[in-house]
Amino acid sequence: PIFYIFVVLVALHSLGLIIVQFSNFYYYFDENNVYHRSPGYAVSNTMHVLMLIQNIYLLIKYKNKFHKKLASSLWLYLLSPLAAIVAQLFFQEIQFIIFATVISAAYLYYVIIRIQYERYENQQKEKERLDTELTMATRIQAETLPNIFPAFPERDDFNIYASMNPAKEVGGDFYDFFLIDDDHLGLVMADVSGKGVPAALFMMMAKILLSNYAMMGGTPHEVLERLNGTFCKNNDDSMFVTVWFGIYTISTGKVIAANAGHEYPIIKHGENGFEIMKDRHGFVIGGMCGLKYRDYEFELASGDTLFLYTDGVPEATDADGKMFGTERLLETLSAAANGTAKELLEAVSTDVEAFVGTAPQFDDLTMLAIKRT
Repeated sequence: PIFYIFVVLVALHSLGLIIVQFSNFYYYFDENNVYHRSPGYAVSNTMHVLMLIQNIYLLIKYKNKFHKKLASSLWLYLLSPLAAIVAQLFFQEIQFIIFATVISAAYLYYVIIRIQYERYENQQKEKERLDTELTMATRIQAETLPNIFPAFPERDDFNIYASMNPAKEVGGDFYDFFLIDDDHLGLVMADVSGKGVPAALFMMMAKILLSNYAMMGGTPHEVLERLNGTFCKNNDDSMFVTVWFGIYTISTGKVIAANAGHEYPIIKHGENGFEIMKDRHGFVIGGMCGLKYRDYEFELASGDTLFLYTDGVPEATDADGKMFGTERLLETLSAAANGTAKELLEAVSTDVEAFVGTAPQFDDLTMLAIKRT
């Protein structure tokens, strides 16, 4: 109804403006070209009055949706010209309408600018608060992963190092390694779907559950099946995680592993360069209930190295949209093959950063290397 009333008012006002071009109903000019108001001048303000009434009605109807300062300035903007119209009828020499409109409009604009500035300040404060919380979340997430190296200073039979560089303040990738007993070391590399806080929370839950199930005993495929069963029961958001989990026997170098949809591991045997080990993939954890996974075995001899990573490494992209790629990754690893596990990861990080340049990082960069000495 308001819309149709507005249309009718506009039509009447337009008709009045047309009529005044052919009559002296509103005003006229005498022989000296002096402006005079006609008896019908008051009618010329009818449109303005009706529009003001309509706006006042809308302001009253939706008063709870207006900012208080904005509402008061709108009232002033609407009522001051109305009062000026009445005053103008008695004092024709003074342009009350122009004066009232200019003053009330200036105040309205001031209030609008002030409200916008206050909103900007509040947004900045909220951004600073969120930045602080995300920084704390990043630190908490980093502290949940093994981050003290050398990790096992009392042992000289293997050398291990890992790193994670999240694409956002907090990420969904994670690595883990832990002693199951004196002769068995659990190795984990995983990538949660999505990014940001939801992925980080899912990642922390997956990390805790996986390590707990591994400590309870069982082969890698049994651990992944338990983990998948748990997530299928409590996964309303349909998130999933790819996992490579292996158990390394320290005394013999034997590794038993299972892969739930994760990247192929990369391995270096003897004097050969690094090569991709195309293991048997299972489906992602949390993707489907009742899945079975398979174990496979390989052995690390003295001097051999196992390299685990997430897809953020080979899929790192430069400004032209080109990916770092698996071949370039293998070349980097082979060039740094004689270094320690830490030196190996630092070489990969350096080459990835040089390749990407100024392009934004779209995915987490997570790596782990273990070298049998």
